[in-house]
Amino acid sequence: MNAPATPAPGQKSSALRRLVRPVAALTAVAVPTAYVALVDPNTPGHYPVCPVLQATGWWCPGCGGLRAVHALTRGDLTTAGHDNLLVLVLAIVLGVLWVRWAWAALTGGTAPGARIGLRQTVLLTVVLGLFMVVRNLPVGAGLAPPAV
Repeated sequence: MNAPATPAPGQKSSALRRLVRPVAALTAVAVPTAYVALVDPNTPGHYPVCPVLQATGWWCPGCGGLRAVHALTRGDLTTAGHDNLLVLVLAIVLGVLWVRWAWAALTGGTAPGARIGLRQTVLLTVVLGLFMVVRNLPVGAGLAPPAV
């Protein structure tokens, strides 16, 4: 009878080596996220005021982002979406992309690529600009984070 095939020592280490980048990226995001989870941005005095909000009185596309991340760490999708809908969407998209990347690294597949060219940059700029304008109009008041 043949003995069950065992992976060669090099195969195991190469799978671990391929996971270094996805795990490093996850760590780079998890550490500041853990801080925001522990230090509530809803309590004044822990984080600086947004310079755009302070200078213009307008909610910028990032306003409410820390509160959205804090809500996400508690599993509160409704509050996260109300604090900053773009952060919620970005977290979901980045989560899916990271899982695809980690799976490709684990299985030895091709990592998904993301190319950001001029067209994508212009589209992103337009989306951010529209989001900023709409959330500052009465019609988009639901997109503005609550005042702290």
